[in-house]
Amino acid sequence: MSLIEVRGLKKSFGSLEVLKGVDLTVEQGERIAIIGGSGCGKSVFLRSLELLEKPDAGQIFIDGQEITAARGGQVDRIRRSMGMVYQRFHLFSEMDVMDNLCLAPVLRKLMTREEAEKKAMGLLEQVGLATRAHAWPTVLSGGQQQRIAICRCLMMEPKVLLFDEPTSALDPTMVGEVLAVIRMLAKQNMTMLIVTHEMNFAREVADRVLFFADGGIYEQGAPSEIFDSPKREKTIAFIRKIKYFTFDISEKRFDLMAMQGGIQGFVEKYGIEPDRVYPLQVCSEEMVVDFLNHCFPDGDAADVHLEISHADADRSVIIQIASGGKPYNPLEESDNFLAVAIIKRTAQRTDYRFEQNRNQLTIVL
Repeated sequence: MSLIEVRGLKKSFGSLEVLKGVDLTVEQGERIAIIGGSGCGKSVFLRSLELLEKPDAGQIFIDGQEITAARGGQVDRIRRSMGMVYQRFHLFSEMDVMDNLCLAPVLRKLMTREEAEKKAMGLLEQVGLATRAHAWPTVLSGGQQQRIAICRCLMMEPKVLLFDEPTSALDPTMVGEVLAVIRMLAKQNMTMLIVTHEMNFAREVADRVLFFADGGIYEQGAPSEIFDSPKREKTIAFIRKIKYFTFDISEKRFDLMAMQGGIQGFVEKYGIEPDRVYPLQVCSEEMVVDFLNHCFPDGDAADVHLEISHADADRSVIIQIASGGKPYNPLEESDNFLAVAIIKRTAQRTDYRFEQNRNQLTIVL
């Protein structure tokens, strides 16, 4: 039995028909990213699952129970299977973090206060905020508040989490910390539906991507299908707003001039702003060489993948370098002080991880 099943979901606002008969099934542990242009119905669809928007027609089943046919307390009981994380954090400003987390499970008699506080501390430790347990929301950054909002959902032990553009209200420097928490939940096989504009994140985390257009799911598939080879016209037009340059290196004695020329051609073709061209070139070239020198000390064989993406929507430039070989974090271990200084001065955010025996470095300019 599917965890979520949607049949023929319709929703209009006056004469505007937003959802025109959406069908979807979501399996336990599945991670679904929902993408599409503004006003295409992504958020309305997500909100409809909890009846925050009341559908005009159709059926919604949550873990086998039809929430669209439920009444009163039955609706609330079914809703407990889901947790919603909004664009805005909606923490209670008159309560500290611990009270925000403990309120619902204690009020609903799911836990004693002692049990709730113990669970809350465990969640805060997972998201790196154990020291902020008694802070007031107003003194926390946006990224910290959103991490608390995610913990608040997890306190109710939901079977599925719904994320409605969870990073859209954040400063770019805070986006990474929230996405890191969602990545952590993905590794724990949490079922998630994520409305997002973070295309690289959707590609990385999702099992399935839904592209919304024309009042419903216009096209869906694995991330590689949607982002690399979309089939339908509007999906192609949307995806190609994000341009990519990739370069693969299999030998330490690679053609550096070919890579430099490819980067320069990418910059010129898509009109990347001049003040970001030099940091882009230096960060890409120096970090690639750094990985080659430190991760592959023996022989000439190497395994490094460079990807540069440029999004029309927010003009962001993202450098991603994946390298096999030994674990190595150039942001902390490199002796290339010029490149690291440029990265720290010009990057909106950076992220390094070593996962599945590969170094993963992301730099957002």
